[in-house]
Amino acid sequence: MFIKDADTLLKGVALTALLRIAVFAQPPATPAEKLYSDYIQPVFQKSCLPCHGPQSKSAGLDLSTREGLLRGGEHGPAIVPGDPKASLIYKLVAHEADPHMPLKGDRLPQESIDRIAEWIKAGAPFDQAGNAELASFRKTVKLLLEANCVKCHNSQLKRSGFDLSTREALLRGGDTGLVVTPGDAKSSILYKRIAHLEQPGMPFGGQKLPDAAIAQIADWINAGAPYDAPLAAGKAALNHWAFKSPVRPPVPEVKNRAWVRNPIDAFVAAEHEKRGLKPLASADRRTLLRRVYLDLIGLPPTPAEMNAFLADNSKDAYEKVVDKLLASPRYGERWGRHWMDIWRYSDWYGWRAQNQVRYSQRHIWHWRDWIIQSVNKDKGYDEMIVEMLAGDELAPNNPDVTRATGFLARNWYMFDRNVWLKDTVDYTAMAFLGLTVKCARCHSHKYDPITHEDYYRLRAFFEPYDVRTDRVPGQADVKKDGIPRVYDAHAETPTYRFIRGADSSPDTEHPLTPGIPAFFGNADLKMTPEPLPLDVYYPDSRPFVHRDLIAAAKGDIEKSETELKKAQEELDKARQQVSQPAAPAPVVAGAGNRSAPAAPPEDKALDAVLKAQAVVALRQKELSSARAALPALEARIAADEAKYSAKPPANLEELESAALKSERHANVLKAEENLLRAQQQLAAAKPESETYDKEAVKKLGEARAQLEAAAKALESQDAYTPVGKIYPDSSTGRRLALARWIANKQNPLTARVAINHMWLRHFGQALVPTVFNFGISGKSPSHPELLDWLAVELMDRNWSMKSIHRLIVTSNTYRVQSSTKDAISPNAKIDPDNRYLWRMNEQRMQSEVVRDSLLSIAGQLDTAMGGLEIEAEKGLESHRRSVYFQHTPDVQVTFLKVFDEANPNECFQRNESIVPHQALALANSKLSLHVARTLERQLTKQTGEAAAVDSKFIIDAFDVILNRPPSAAERSESLKFLVQQEALFQDPKKLILVATGASGEIKPESDPHLRARENLVHVLLNHTDFVTIR
Repeated sequence: MFIKDADTLLKGVALTALLRIAVFAQPPATPAEKLYSDYIQPVFQKSCLPCHGPQSKSAGLDLSTREGLLRGGEHGPAIVPGDPKASLIYKLVAHEADPHMPLKGDRLPQESIDRIAEWIKAGAPFDQAGNAELASFRKTVKLLLEANCVKCHNSQLKRSGFDLSTREALLRGGDTGLVVTPGDAKSSILYKRIAHLEQPGMPFGGQKLPDAAIAQIADWINAGAPYDAPLAAGKAALNHWAFKSPVRPPVPEVKNRAWVRNPIDAFVAAEHEKRGLKPLASADRRTLLRRVYLDLIGLPPTPAEMNAFLADNSKDAYEKVVDKLLASPRYGERWGRHWMDIWRYSDWYGWRAQNQVRYSQRHIWHWRDWIIQSVNKDKGYDEMIVEMLAGDELAPNNPDVTRATGFLARNWYMFDRNVWLKDTVDYTAMAFLGLTVKCARCHSHKYDPITHEDYYRLRAFFEPYDVRTDRVPGQADVKKDGIPRVYDAHAETPTYRFIRGADSSPDTEHPLTPGIPAFFGNADLKMTPEPLPLDVYYPDSRPFVHRDLIAAAKGDIEKSETELKKAQEELDKARQQVSQPAAPAPVVAGAGNRSAPAAPPEDKALDAVLKAQAVVALRQKELSSARAALPALEARIAADEAKYSAKPPANLEELESAALKSERHANVLKAEENLLRAQQQLAAAKPESETYDKEAVKKLGEARAQLEAAAKALESQDAYTPVGKIYPDSSTGRRLALARWIANKQNPLTARVAINHMWLRHFGQALVPTVFNFGISGKSPSHPELLDWLAVELMDRNWSMKSIHRLIVTSNTYRVQSSTKDAISPNAKIDPDNRYLWRMNEQRMQSEVVRDSLLSIAGQLDTAMGGLEIEAEKGLESHRRSVYFQHTPDVQVTFLKVFDEANPNECFQRNESIVPHQALALANSKLSLHVARTLERQLTKQTGEAAAVDSKFIIDAFDVILNRPPSAAERSESLKFLVQQEALFQDPKKLILVATGASGEIKPESDPHLRARENLVHVLLNHTDFVTIR
């Protein structure tokens, strides 16, 4: 059901708040041992036991004993110790479930309901045992179950249909029915199996548990089988493959040694031989070259590049091409875009009509350029991680490094810091560690050994950070350019665990310190606060900032002088009009014989003079204000330089006093300027219905307040305003410690996750299918030893990604055919999904590759690199690479979106859809029309216009667009197509463009024969071989 109006929504919010107060605003806590005797027993005696006592047992429920409560009645257990909200008795007395209790009589007083909730939360003790049952579960039973049971009986495996990872799952039972009867161990199958009173005995295939352990589990069941949190996987988790540091395995010996070019092939061949698979032959040289070009640089080879490769018969011809591609700046643009997917790159977005940033940051493109440049430089992956998470702590005054912290600045959210930090924790873990920690925000992880507390200890690393924009040389206005970066602004802010993930319920009694989940072992986290240099904590003290601010202030004076001169000239013109003799008043025709005189010309001229005088007055104020602002700025700069110099001069106080005096004067003049402007705007605002322009009235009020404040400051302001904002002079070192732990070679996940992402994008399938989840609920790797070998190789090669790319694309595994036409039939039966790589996977070009390839084949691609994001609406007009276009959740290039562009909110793996819009985009868009017409003209110039050379034209068109010659059948059909099209266009009417639809930048050919060629090129752009990487 959807809420239809705001009134209903507000009522719902209010009701929710009231219920929250009613449930959780409890009276002062009472010692657990007194709860039952002092409060619960009297309520039960009076209101519950008459129907639910040892004799009556209405609905099979006896509330006179704890065992009876735990056993429950016809509707299951009456209480869940430790969890009032999950307890049936609480729901009934709180009237949150039917039938309301007491069945006859009034609802219990709220205080009694609150006491029942408090009692259940304390473990529902009937005597002085209090919370002993939950304590016993935490200390003994939980460890026994995690070590011996949950490995087979969890939410994923559910052996015999049974899952005991949560109490709810435990009570559901399995294939044999109920497994546990709370309060009655002897009738519980779980007890019978672990005590070997019933077969099969548990743990299955293992030693019977010690008698003492069995007795502890029996006591726990008799106490109601309470849980305080879902079971972590215990020893099973610690033994999980991804949680152990990778060790380089030996390269396997295989029978098919001739097929092995490098160790990758040996690992893949070993799996082939184990499963009886036979790899396909290598792809032909044309297909292979096109594959590696599109893979490494995202652009197809030119005919010249293809011919050069085909003519090179040296043994290392292919390797030379690979090295050339990896050295190309186009490589960074292609593979930088892959990492931008994973790291959630998004330009700023929000309320664009008001230029208000609500998400991400203005100028975040500096981070995008850092990614591309780092990939091109082959900066170590470990170094990139450290710079993105803590570049401001690593090299605080190096903008080439601090811009990397755009990874964190991108998470900025205007309205809710908790949402911002949540995204930071969640996506840092997913991107670098391949772990899904989101659910631990509300409760301990259901599968992985990550507790509720662990989540907030991870958050504590990020708790202090904030985002700012530093000026760049040559631009004083940070709205026009600047480097968004992070810094530690809130070093003293504590981190609290949010109860059930609700930021409205922080556990303020137990502040948390930064830390990593315990299962990773004792990490050496050195969090040392570091003092920062002046140019970092006071970035506007840098000399270039002073020069740029002064230049801007001088520019304001020049602009004001120019504007005043123009206004004075307009006033002179208006005065000349007044001095001219009046002309006869024109007559405005009305209905019938009536007429009315228009406004006299002298009135209009006088009105023009008054308006011009007002403009001159405002321009004079602007000029006075600008002229005062410059010396005020210079005085403040002088005072700043003296104040923050290594040895402040003796006249510091004199400089500070001069700066204060000059600033006061400039502020008054600026306030007078703003007041006059607001007065004029209000005077110019025409009455609309009953009120004047509200915005003009508001601005007038603000201007008056500013002038009053400036006048008051003449007497009260006791210090000049620094030139810019001053930030904290030290950093906590928290993020740097975390970053170095993530990028450490001993971290079991980081290198594996990076390799998996690279493998996915080379082969179209990952070694670990769940690319963002290497945890227990994720899928196992298809080639675990290969994954570990490559992970160690990456680290041993100084985390060089280029070295891994080269290793992958030069392997035989990468070079095999993708076609299944000649596939050996047993392969398809044994491994229909090609999980073990007996062939290459065909892939459709990603969105950016489609668009960039269209421009590239026509020689139209603009290869300029970097800079401000290009407006998305120019996606079909601008010829820049797609990576530089505006990319946000609400604004994307439509052409790219049609071809499954990355979702900026989360994209660890691209979708690959097949929808009609894609064919329409290639057939009808301005871009495809422009490319088809441009390319036809280029090819015609190359081959000639005569029909006799049409075969040559067809061959060249196939070569440029599809990187291959046409087959005999294709050439024949293409020739027929040209003849048919030429005949069609002999009718002049057919050559006329339709009135609607895209026309492209270049008009179509008017000659029927050339128009036919143009259409052939257009058809080939829509060929499946163009958008497919084979």
